Amino acid sequence: MSDLRIDWLRAFVAAVDAGSLSAATRVVHRSQAAVSMQLKKLELAVGEPLLLRDARRLELTAQGRRLLPHARRVLAAHHEAQAAVLEPGLSGQVCFGIPEDYAIAYLQRLLGAFSAGYPAVELTLVCAQSTALIPQVQAGGVDVAIITQDRPGRGRLLFHEPLVWVASRGTEVWREDPLPLAIYEKGAVVRALTESALAAAARQYRLAYHSPSLVGQIVAAQSGLAVAVLARCAVPESLQVLDSRHGLPPLPSVPVAMIASPQQGRGAESQALQAQILAQLSTVG
Repeated sequence: MSDLRIDWLRAFVAAVDAGSLSAATRVVHRSQAAVSMQLKKLELAVGEPLLLRDARRLELTAQGRRLLPHARRVLAAHHEAQAAVLEPGLSGQVCFGIPEDYAIAYLQRLLGAFSAGYPAVELTLVCAQSTALIPQVQAGGVDVAIITQDRPGRGRLLFHEPLVWVASRGTEVWREDPLPLAIYEKGAVVRALTESALAAAARQYRLAYHSPSLVGQIVAAQSGLAVAVLARCAVPESLQVLDSRHGLPPLPSVPVAMIASPQQGRGAESQALQAQILAQLSTVG
């Protein structure tokens, strides 16, 4: 097998994450013909097809599924190495956004690694839901953010986070009909997925509480007021996870992505933070 070049792997991952060759062009900043050629060269080097393509979508082959996590790790390590070599004494400021859900599980690891590698960079942290972070990044108020991906191709996919039903351990609130629900604000990806799952299962529900606050969702569930839907990484010990045994429909995982400001995203501090995020989180989940 020939060497697997970085640009081939980058085109492969971009095509998978974006869902199409045309969408991948916006990620790698190459023409669709160039992306297609890079994928063909990668498949020739591997000796097997990696993607099945039709007019509407891409699908990974078995070999593609085996290669994908390794390609992500190679790209993350390459990005991190570039940042470390090119900017060893980096100083400056960078603003980083992350929802509370993911901050609980992943922020300590990420900040520890970044501060160790770039002690002179001043990091400003903004904790907000993805619906608030996306426009802030687009406007340049936040340099880099981790978000729940609201559409294919938005940012660089990092991992998929499972969603779970939760309720107080001391109640059986899930037996109520209609189901009392604590839910995020309108427009939130998790809210849309929750309501779709309930509609598909013909399960009646009522809104007992809605807010953009993760703490509010947790407190509403802990109090026995309602059932909530949380990212699995954010579930506290005080809550029990519910499933089909409790009469609740299955929930999907949500895609978690990294986005960068078009204005500030190319700065050295931002690039270093992006490299650290890829190195720390691109193989989670």
